[in-house]
Amino acid sequence: MANAIGELTVTEVNHSYGTGKIKVPVLFDINLHVNKGEFVALCGSSGSGKSTLLNLLAGLTKPEEGSVTVSGEEISSYTENQLCLFRRKSMGFIFQSYNLLPNLTALENVELPLIFAGESVKKRRAKATQILERVGLEGRIDHRPNELSGGQQQRVSIARALVNSPGIILADEPTGNLDSKTEQEIMNLMKQMNKENGTTFIIVTHEQEVAEQSDRVIYLQDGRVVQKRTRPA
Repeated sequence: MANAIGELTVTEVNHSYGTGKIKVPVLFDINLHVNKGEFVALCGSSGSGKSTLLNLLAGLTKPEEGSVTVSGEEISSYTENQLCLFRRKSMGFIFQSYNLLPNLTALENVELPLIFAGESVKKRRAKATQILERVGLEGRIDHRPNELSGGQQQRVSIARALVNSPGIILADEPTGNLDSKTEQEIMNLMKQMNKENGTTFIIVTHEQEVAEQSDRVIYLQDGRVVQKRTRPA
């Protein structure tokens, strides 16, 4: 399994929402593989199924048919408790809306995954401080979200996602709330973390400028993979 850390494979996945006779098909015959250390963009118009696919990769949704294998483990057969433990040790998440707790400082927000992992106060403070310094927030660790710009809040979110050294980062429109200059800064930061740590990044985005900076773009349309494009070397 060690060699599979950071890899994802989706095999013959079909998925619908709803129950009984009222079902809405969302994904059809999805097959894809992401290698360790890739920086991949999932693109498509609203309703194309990209966010549903991201939820399947995260184990937040179980596929009706087919399998999802993450870092060598077929998570589609896991119980909710197994999924929670797996996500805690193997994945980090970045959201468009940052999802920071407003009453906590940047340091305290980044510490949260380490608290859930049972790290001691001393160790988690050291790790959280180090990762915040790496994302350029050494002078902001005691600031609360309302004292930070949008770009700074997203840097805190990235630090929180990386603090447990996960093999995979899943990001849902991570630059969607940012101006173009800050968007590029955040993209540069994520690409830097991808290269330095060998962390796999999978990003849902509707922005062509973001997609073009990825190693590979997977396009979805009406719940199907219609194109896989690799960036020229």
